[in-house]
Amino acid sequence: MRRGQPCRWRRIRWPGSNPAASPRGDVLAVAQVAGIMAAKNTSSWIPMCHPLPLTGIDIAFSDNGEDKLYIQATVKTKGVTGVEMEALTAVSAAALTVYDMCKAMQKDMVIGPTELVSKSGGKNGDFMRG
Repeated sequence: MRRGQPCRWRRIRWPGSNPAASPRGDVLAVAQVAGIMAAKNTSSWIPMCHPLPLTGIDIAFSDNGEDKLYIQATVKTKGVTGVEMEALTAVSAAALTVYDMCKAMQKDMVIGPTELVSKSGGKNGDFMRG
């Protein structure tokens, strides 16, 4: 996610910051829950995507200190099918939640790009973005 005006972005509650900074509450905590819920429900969001038994979902946030929020999802399963769609869905839902909760403060936020960084296992093997 990219923000248009960094000064407004500081109103979002980062770990260790003032919880009252955002009028809608802890933005990142809510976005984390949204990402986890989305990963678990990917088969309901995307046609022809079957439900998978997920064994772990982690949503992490970081920023570049200026105008970007990075959202990373790590999804695990014991099954043989890859979970890249679950991870991409989790990141997308988390980003949309941040936008929804912050749009009153700033409407010029941009979401994207969303990309697969790495994957291991699954039918098609490993992948690492160069």
